[in-house]
Amino acid sequence: MDTVGHRKHSRYACSVGDGPLSARKLSDYDEGDAKIRPSRRGSRPRSKDRPTHESAIDAMVIAVDRGRYTCLFDGGTATSRQVHAMRARELGRKSVVVGDIVGVVGDTSGAAGSLARIVRINKRDSVLRRSADDTDPAERVIVANATHLVIVCAVANPEPRTGFVDRALVAAYAGNLSPVLCLTKIDLADPEPFAAPYRALGVTVLTRHRDEPVDAIADYLTGKLSVLFGHSGVGKSTLVNALVPEQHRQTGDVADLTGKGRHTSSSAVALALPDGGFVIDTPGVRSLGLAHVEPDQVVAAFPDLNEGAQQCPSGCTHLADAGECHLDTWVREGHGNPVRLASLRRLLASRLGQSTAT
Repeated sequence: MDTVGHRKHSRYACSVGDGPLSARKLSDYDEGDAKIRPSRRGSRPRSKDRPTHESAIDAMVIAVDRGRYTCLFDGGTATSRQVHAMRARELGRKSVVVGDIVGVVGDTSGAAGSLARIVRINKRDSVLRRSADDTDPAERVIVANATHLVIVCAVANPEPRTGFVDRALVAAYAGNLSPVLCLTKIDLADPEPFAAPYRALGVTVLTRHRDEPVDAIADYLTGKLSVLFGHSGVGKSTLVNALVPEQHRQTGDVADLTGKGRHTSSSAVALALPDGGFVIDTPGVRSLGLAHVEPDQVVAAFPDLNEGAQQCPSGCTHLADAGECHLDTWVREGHGNPVRLASLRRLLASRLGQSTAT
């Protein structure tokens, strides 16, 4: 009998009790003798199903700080409580921002030192987004689920800029927010010349005198989730302190050298109004990129010009060098404001990288 046959016969003989297995020589073993027991972990099929977290409790994110999220349960009621939470790994790269309604599990008692877990982000009704500039495709969501975007501008010190307001209007309409123009420091200058063109478009205009009560603005914002948005130094934090006195938000002055405000708010935070609703104070912005907004959405944010744009030839860019753009005729006939047309064209040109001036 050959050696291989002998080994197989010896293995078989040992396996049926003809001799102890320990009596076999090392040379009698081959790979058939190895008995590999499947790992319990490896033999269990992996599931792509994720936990449904049916027990998760909905809460609103009111502050974000270095990976920790302050969530408010039962907002605006006697049982309101704040809970600190972290993101669950299963959320991946999805951002959680102020205003988000999230599902929270774990310790939701709100006790000192407790930490819950955000496992779900509910569908957003609105978003305020921005990009670094008009050609950067990467967008950043600043606030979610707000009903109103309050564009805060000072009528003087610093001077108001129509370009910024027009950009903010585009961001509001594109994100499904209702825009409101709030003009501060009206004790320094007459707000009407700046406000009139926007009021004519149907935009709500609120005004703020530094030495007068804030009752009219508070009445308008009560019951709403509003975002205060504007350049540094225009009086956003001062306005917040008047609306929610106990918050004591830090305020700052305008730099004499640059004429621009200094940043006082470092992150967005939602604050409950005394009679219901929330205001979200955001850090002052230097620029508002609109790379995420399609050109048609930009034009639609100029209702005084949009009707005229519908009469342009197909594929019209609406820029100054577009030979057959009907908007020039539209404005010349008195249907639109030439200042607004110039602002629209600056925005459209900026998206193409032709200009950044607004």
